[in-house]
Amino acid sequence: MVHSEKKENEAFLLESISYLENLGFENIKSDVEGYESPKSYKKQGTDITITPDITATRRTRKYYFELSVKSQEPRLLKTKWRFLDVLTRMNDHRFRIITKRGHYKFTHDMLNDLNLNKTLIKL
Repeated sequence: MVHSEKKENEAFLLESISYLENLGFENIKSDVEGYESPKSYKKQGTDITITPDITATRRTRKYYFELSVKSQEPRLLKTKWRFLDVLTRMNDHRFRIITKRGHYKFTHDMLNDLNLNKTLIKL
């Protein structure tokens, strides 16, 4: 999810966090009240800052979670997903995408454009 859309989708973000807690994830970090903010990455030479929506650990493995909702800025979202995919493969972490009803086709099209084979977590 792009940073400008986080306030609009805060309920979906909290729902996703509770879902992950029920699955046994620990050390959950997110940009919502009551949770620590995850580490941000700044793109050199620009003002673009990339922050994962949710980070968590389970069984000593770190996971990065992105919430997929229809966006007005798909190009920026593709850049963010590509960066997080490369970052997680470099460090042997996991990258997952969480989506909800009404956003499946948008998410599937985005993944096809990026040539990413990800199984979606559907809430």
